Amino acid sequence: MKQFALIGAAGFVAPRHMRAIKETGNVLVSAFDKFDSVGILDSYFPDAHFFTEFERFDRHVDKLRRNGNLIDYVSICSPNYLHDAHIRFGLRNNADVICEKPLVLNPWNIDALAKIEEETGKKINTILQLRLHPGIIALKNKIAQGPKDKVYDVDLAYITSRGRWYHSSWKGDEAKSGGIATNIGVHFFDMLGWIFGKKKSNIVHLQTKDTAAGYLEFEQARVRWFLSTDYCKIPEPVKLQGKRIYRLLEIGGQEVEFSEGFTDLHTISYDRILSGQGFGLSESYPSIEMVHEIRNATTMPAINEYHPYVRSTLK
Repeated sequence: MKQFALIGAAGFVAPRHMRAIKETGNVLVSAFDKFDSVGILDSYFPDAHFFTEFERFDRHVDKLRRNGNLIDYVSICSPNYLHDAHIRFGLRNNADVICEKPLVLNPWNIDALAKIEEETGKKINTILQLRLHPGIIALKNKIAQGPKDKVYDVDLAYITSRGRWYHSSWKGDEAKSGGIATNIGVHFFDMLGWIFGKKKSNIVHLQTKDTAAGYLEFEQARVRWFLSTDYCKIPEPVKLQGKRIYRLLEIGGQEVEFSEGFTDLHTISYDRILSGQGFGLSESYPSIEMVHEIRNATTMPAINEYHPYVRSTLK
């Protein structure tokens, strides 16, 4: 049984990590969040020590370490801009790390973490759950078995509506979240590179506080992509179904279904990590590089290859 500490226990994604720790037969011994709305701990680990001040959490973890009661893993669900510092905390305490996506905001952060990883001998793992989705795995296998010189035309749209709170929180602050492409899109960009090979070009057509769109070219794909947190961007037929999330992935005009099957992917991720098959720094680098380029890009006119939703948004 492995012992876990959790940073960011009050966040949206933290319960998935708690569940994964429990379902893999391990125990959460300590948790931190500056907010104290963490009653969810009662459903998983009511005996876990909880702290709202990082200094006290740090002292507790250090005390455990000095007493030989080591934390094996530190799981990180904190705001994106804090991931780098919290990963370092885990490594300094002689623990392996499991960090939510995006691993960090900038590619050079990964370069620095690689040096600390080498110094400590500990492993940094990140959650790239789309690589474990059955529908996406089937798609990757299909592309791998097809013609090596074929270049596919791909359309990706992901609209996950958020209320007004979103822009008042850290998620609405680009310096803290990395912006729309990073915050809600990084795992899709990882998926595209995983399936279609190395990135060749990266063009941005639209970038606002709630919407981003552009064109990516990979070795085997030309991708028009569109991301948004604006409910108004969801197609009317989807709204009439009472849905507030819309995902669409089309390859050569054929839809790839992957709207379901996300429930257990964190547990599967933990299973792989605990068996030494987690996704590390090298797997994270390409997508972090892509979203960094998008965030800092100059938008180009929507003239040639652009997602169909771009034109309606500009109108």
